[in-house]
Amino acid sequence: MIRSVLYDPSDQRLREGGVELIDEWDRAPASQIWVAIERQPPETERGLLSDRFGIHPLAIADALRERHPPKIEPFRDNTFILLKGLDAESTSLEFGTIQLSLFVGERFLVSRSSGRSVSTEAVLSELTSGEIAPNISRASLALRLCRTVADRFLPLLLAVEKRLDEMEEEMLSRPSDELLAELVRQKGDLKRILRILQYHAQLFTSARSNTPAHLMDHGHELTDVQEQLDRMLGLARLYYELTDDLMNGYLSLSAHRLNQIMQTLTIVTVIFVPITFMAGIYGMNFERIPELGYRNGYFILLGTMLMVVVGILTVFFKRGWLGGRSRRK
Repeated sequence: MIRSVLYDPSDQRLREGGVELIDEWDRAPASQIWVAIERQPPETERGLLSDRFGIHPLAIADALRERHPPKIEPFRDNTFILLKGLDAESTSLEFGTIQLSLFVGERFLVSRSSGRSVSTEAVLSELTSGEIAPNISRASLALRLCRTVADRFLPLLLAVEKRLDEMEEEMLSRPSDELLAELVRQKGDLKRILRILQYHAQLFTSARSNTPAHLMDHGHELTDVQEQLDRMLGLARLYYELTDDLMNGYLSLSAHRLNQIMQTLTIVTVIFVPITFMAGIYGMNFERIPELGYRNGYFILLGTMLMVVVGILTVFFKRGWLGGRSRRK
């Protein structure tokens, strides 16, 4: 799909259409156009970008690649901006991405997306509805689109904060393997979003210090995009660290519970080893075991076993292994 929006200052009209508006833009030197390209055959896109707008072949090659790091590259007649945005179905941390390429000239803005771009649709709607002034410069329009692309990451991050609080309560009250698996997935997703935001933040920070010619008079818009990316990058780092802390806390609690179980089993084993030893000795089938001739031998053995158990429990209690306080010497 190819959508075009043409603004002609001679009649101050904003017109919507398709490829046919490019011819009218050519014939009106004062007019401005925005051409939004979505999911077209590569040859169609390459011909449109090269023949009608004079885009450099290397910029076209980067725009058509399935994967490429975000970049801003100035050319003689335009500035090339390549972003990685969220796809239309992304509403949680389990997100997908699309490549969004912007070519910003004095009189034109060409946007190309590898899939449906919700950000492009939103800014187009604002422009055609009159929310954005029709005579806005193409550079300002491009930077507004960049800000919209960045803003789509914010709801994903804010949803993490609420879920982190819930995870912490679950970890303390009812830990489960499902919770640990969710923490592992969330940490991986946050790492992905952290990498994407870091790419973009570095990109716009660099653009502020070395501003391309076509964005030269738009420092405030560049700063706005860069500051928003920095804020979200800080949130992503914070939530990544909190998720990592929760994972480590979960594993520590699991290890602590396992140690408690092992301690209980060890105490039971230590108690039963000596009395089992005594029972084993007097259970042997020898004819001459002197103690077996005692009238009260059975009760003496039981009493001895009981004393051994009480003695072991007393030692454990004094050392604090049964919930008592250990005594310092």
